[in-house]
Amino acid sequence: MSLNAAEKKLQPFLAEEADAHGLAARMPALLIEAQRVAHTVAHGTHGRRRAGPGETFWQFRHYDQNDSLAGIDWRRSASSDHLFVREREWEAAHTAWFWVDLSPSMRFRSTLAKVSKESRAVVLALALAELLARGGERVGLIGGIPFRGRNAMRRIAEVLLRDTGDTSLPPQAKLSRFSECLLFSDFLEPIEETAERLQSVASQGVRGHMVQVLDPAEETLPYEGRTEFSASEGRDRMIAGRAETLRERYQERLREHRTDLIRMAQRLGWSFVVHHTDRPPEEVVLAIHNRLAGLERDYRYRPHRPVQLDEAVGNERP
Repeated sequence: MSLNAAEKKLQPFLAEEADAHGLAARMPALLIEAQRVAHTVAHGTHGRRRAGPGETFWQFRHYDQNDSLAGIDWRRSASSDHLFVREREWEAAHTAWFWVDLSPSMRFRSTLAKVSKESRAVVLALALAELLARGGERVGLIGGIPFRGRNAMRRIAEVLLRDTGDTSLPPQAKLSRFSECLLFSDFLEPIEETAERLQSVASQGVRGHMVQVLDPAEETLPYEGRTEFSASEGRDRMIAGRAETLRERYQERLREHRTDLIRMAQRLGWSFVVHHTDRPPEEVVLAIHNRLAGLERDYRYRPHRPVQLDEAVGNERP
């Protein structure tokens, strides 16, 4: 197998250290970990509270010229030099659709991390589903039906166990407008195929959040000397006499691929964040949940402003 062929997909053909058991055997432990992450993050957030039609008081804010005079709280305003409006919490539940890449490439785990990409992606998705369900949102897997309530996370886990995991792209599905989708993958497929599939999702008026889950070895290619690289999807193999000579070129190709992903997310008005499996899952769950909590103040879909590349990637580094 030539180096160019390996670079085409940007898949680091590293010796896969697959978990000893399949996803079904690991799921109980992953559920416990997801609950722990959700519980930890819940103490540092205030949920997805947004202004809108409802009966529950949320907060006071300064009067704006576009506000109705009927909305002014005169008692609160009398104790200040400013006019205040009572803002109520939006009580309309939305749907958050999840997709977790369970293809063979996600089962990779190097000696630099304690968990595989697949295990971490499942924990991230389940933890966020738990947090959103606690806030009254509907959650489900793309192509399935949404759930809500206290058992939503477990029901999503049950559906995940039935996933064949034979594709590295989210399935084609019709999603309700104004809903959101959260995608967890290494996103190492050719950028053209990824862009085409995600464009079909975004064209339905859906806001997306992409989480690229990578093993730290996939960022650094830390191998030296004679090394055999094997494809996690397929039987291709390559033997490098001096693996360290590939590092610079490989990292450059990976940076180019990520830049293409970020620019694609910008065009779609989506968010993009990188997470490495040697980092705590709470970091990215908190970041994504805070982003979800800061969405627009009404139901109308508006794309995000363009963001800088370093802002989109975040501050995580291997």
